[in-house]
Amino acid sequence: MESAPMANITLPTAPLAKKAATTTSIVLAFGSVYFFWGSTYTAIRIGAAEMPALLMAGTRFLIAGAILLGWCRWRGLRLMWPPKAMMMLSLIGLCLLSGSNVSQVYGEKTIPSGLTSLVLAVIPLYVALAEMLLPGGKPLPARGWLGMALGFAGLAALLWPSLRTGLAGDRTRLPAIGILMAGGLAWTAGSILSQRARLPVDCLVAAAWQMLAAGVFNTVLGTALGEWPAFHVNVASMGSLAYLITGGSLIGYTSFIYLLEHVPMAKVASYCYVNPVVAVLLGILLLHERPEGAEFAGMAAIVLAVFLLTTARVKGTSRYIEDLEQAPEE
Repeated sequence: MESAPMANITLPTAPLAKKAATTTSIVLAFGSVYFFWGSTYTAIRIGAAEMPALLMAGTRFLIAGAILLGWCRWRGLRLMWPPKAMMMLSLIGLCLLSGSNVSQVYGEKTIPSGLTSLVLAVIPLYVALAEMLLPGGKPLPARGWLGMALGFAGLAALLWPSLRTGLAGDRTRLPAIGILMAGGLAWTAGSILSQRARLPVDCLVAAAWQMLAAGVFNTVLGTALGEWPAFHVNVASMGSLAYLITGGSLIGYTSFIYLLEHVPMAKVASYCYVNPVVAVLLGILLLHERPEGAEFAGMAAIVLAVFLLTTARVKGTSRYIEDLEQAPEE
């Protein structure tokens, strides 16, 4: 949900011109995507305790989008496009960075960061299932179906401790889990919408406009709902925001784009099953989270399921893998 969780941004379809890459630069880019996107769950957990969801996501994407758009301007990239394309970019940004990211921030007010990352790690399953059912979709191979079944079994194992607690009387986690799942569906809708729109916009320009659209919407809505009194300016909140803007939205995402220029897509998609592991480990080490045994079992099942899905091939098309690579950082 960065993701994505995001920096939780979809991949526009316009290609970037390739430049020479070194082994060192590729290794550093993979390390950035693995670590920074995985660690955003920890940063969001810290920030969510100090800031309301809408304003936290709004200020993050307003600042990150403005910086990225300025950098695109400095590079001489075309910024303005016809109204139809700009409206589509805004709609995609609202699905991904309002619907998905805001739900993640809200969820992490109650749910540990590691558990959040694992719930959102099943987004590639949603994308694969939705793309298969939509008109023109392609059937999954046996490897994909195995990943699908294993992933949903892992999700059930993950959620069982929270459901059991809720049934026993403590229902604070149940609404948060429901909102997280709804956010995952919003990310799925945004990913598929972006893939099918085929906008001829540079990847970084599209990402900047998506962040700005979501940032404006989230901030305006949060202001209208009177969230500013709950926005605490202190070391924890500003440190969380600074890390999400730089590490998550700028370093992590630009590294992701760099890898797409130089590395096969299936290899880049490995972040889908590395990020949740990073998030769980950081939650244990930095936030003293203590996952239950069922949650560890669910983690193992989901990581394996996403691996199976991202390495599956649909004969005659690469769209399936392309869609999987649009899952959140987060």
